[in-house]
Amino acid sequence: MKKTYNINIAGVSRDLTLYPVSDKISIAALILLGDVEFTEVCARELLKVSPEFDYIITPEAKSISLAHEMAKQAGCGTYFVARKHKKVYLENALEYNYESITTKGRQSLYLGQADAELMKDKKILLIDDVISTGESLNALRALVEKAGGIIAGCAAVLAEGDAAKRNDIIFLKPLPLFNASGYPI
Repeated sequence: MKKTYNINIAGVSRDLTLYPVSDKISIAALILLGDVEFTEVCARELLKVSPEFDYIITPEAKSISLAHEMAKQAGCGTYFVARKHKKVYLENALEYNYESITTKGRQSLYLGQADAELMKDKKILLIDDVISTGESLNALRALVEKAGGIIAGCAAVLAEGDAAKRNDIIFLKPLPLFNASGYPI
């Protein structure tokens, strides 16, 4: 049984651990948090193919390091993180509810009023580490639109399963889903 899947971005390779999400399907987990080299490379390569933008937004938490590095490399002084929990400092927060393949149950994303005001009439690039069902991006899109921002594009390091067939997202590599034995399906 295979336990990892190798991915290579611009000559930098990582073995992604496979995790079951059902009796029949496993996914390969891209973990950028803590991996400075791979995050820097992915950010650089995504910036090469991304449209012009004013700001970046990402959902909390695994793609925060990617958004940070992309903003740094692009010379942006600010990027936004849509929070999974409503914090006290998120005054008059915008909220969007959705479901994700990697997290059980209903989820919410929140965007504080101060961030929303900065987004108004600005081009916003939506960033995630992996796009699978697209629900996280839909949540980001809804928050940006509620804030009055303009969607510049949607980008991720990897597009998983059928997401790789979409023409409305930018991604560096496709990522297959895997059967229970760890082989691509």
